[in-house]
Amino acid sequence: GDGRVGSRRARSGSSDKMAASGILIGDKLYSSIALTLENCLISEEKLFLTASVSDGLDPEVETDLRIVGCELIQAAGILLKLPQVAMATGQVLFQRFFYSKSFVKHPMEILSMACVHLASKIEEDPRRIRDVINVFHHLRKLREKKSPAPLLLDQSYVNLKNQVIKAERRVLKELGFCVHVKHPHKIIVMYLQVLECERNRPLVQTAWVDPDGK
Repeated sequence: GDGRVGSRRARSGSSDKMAASGILIGDKLYSSIALTLENCLISEEKLFLTASVSDGLDPEVETDLRIVGCELIQAAGILLKLPQVAMATGQVLFQRFFYSKSFVKHPMEILSMACVHLASKIEEDPRRIRDVINVFHHLRKLREKKSPAPLLLDQSYVNLKNQVIKAERRVLKELGFCVHVKHPHKIIVMYLQVLECERNRPLVQTAWVDPDGK
């Protein structure tokens, strides 16, 4: 009896150690992700001392890149006729990624494309990666005040497509495949309904975006 109890305890101790360090599948140990109330928010240190700042990027420039990235995701989502929730999910993934990784080492526009493509699949309204790249190409031409032209399906396109695919995988890996986003907007609208303010369209819309674009 004592031998079996000792054996169970040994196995229990071994599994506890394994759970603390990762997940053993076959003979390979994979890292594990722990989501608790203690780690659901970004720490104050990580919030201000980001990877980009550590790489020497000015905080104001980082903020501008975050804003531009989210604006690109929003504009691309509209052209791709994605639901607003998909655009919001893409923006959250974009922000989360760059609290761990640096803008200095990861191109903002490529990651924006990757987040749009990934978010469309997460929200079950997928878009072809080719369509995502075409839309971003169109937006780039508009920013440069050039006449929009079709994207040529040459080697440059193939290279860009591969970059976006790799960036999407990098986002998934960095976030530990924890890509579910619980948006607060539906809850806000529900509160407005309780307060009998749901017919006040400008007020309801502020649940998604500030009317002044801030």
